[in-house]
Amino acid sequence: MRKKKQIQDTVMVVFLSILALLYVYPIVMILFNSVKRETAITTSGAFTLPTADTFAGLANYANAIASKGFLQSLGYSLLITITSVAAILICCSMCAWYITRVKGKLSKILYYLFVFSMVVPFQMVMFTLSQTADSLNLNKPWNIWIIYLGFGAGLAVFMFAGFMKSIPLEVEEASMIDGCNPLQTFFLIVLPMLKPTLVSVGILEAMWVWNDYLLPTLVLDIKNYKTIPMLIQYFRGSYGKVEMGPMMASIMLTVIPIVIVYLLGQKHIIKGVAAGAVKG
Repeated sequence: MRKKKQIQDTVMVVFLSILALLYVYPIVMILFNSVKRETAITTSGAFTLPTADTFAGLANYANAIASKGFLQSLGYSLLITITSVAAILICCSMCAWYITRVKGKLSKILYYLFVFSMVVPFQMVMFTLSQTADSLNLNKPWNIWIIYLGFGAGLAVFMFAGFMKSIPLEVEEASMIDGCNPLQTFFLIVLPMLKPTLVSVGILEAMWVWNDYLLPTLVLDIKNYKTIPMLIQYFRGSYGKVEMGPMMASIMLTVIPIVIVYLLGQKHIIKGVAAGAVKG
């Protein structure tokens, strides 16, 4: 039995290692192409390794940063990501607190509506969403967070509510006896206890908002506002030509920040997902 278990573990490790390499391979090829000369990508092929003759150093990264609109798009992506994630964390944690602490039909209906929203395909509502956003003037980088709040609330409320059920009610009752009002109880007592779920939800939502292409394309005015994914899609060099080297470099510049954030918060994601999905 022990030998059979070892064989199964070895097979599983080999399988998962191959699967991981398949996932990492596209990113590695983008990294290699981001340091190659333009002619090497278009003539020698995108799947060849850089050599001494084809190596361009950091020239493609310099061209990507200096390209028209890159820094502006980076600012729009940062603004949208920060405001959307902040709104999701604050509003959804408060909503989950209400759902778990106020027992009644309304709280149950709200909870099931949030859970149901997780399984509704975006394609079902995207055209209606675009018209609604235009009519309500929610088509700017500084107010699109309202739309992201609606789409991100399902997962966030589900995870917050799951973790909130594990918090002893006596802790909140003690704070109210000491003179705290509901807002003070939430922000001073409950919110600090939600740290694992806050971090995990924040990172998951940040990865989604930062990499999202479809929703900003439908809502924002492409001529005036482009996020980083939108800029990469419409990346053009001189005379309207698509320059593959700077494009690959811009993709790497987009991927690196969110990968760093994910790696730094990976352990919190595992804890938060486990706490939100299992406890209670």
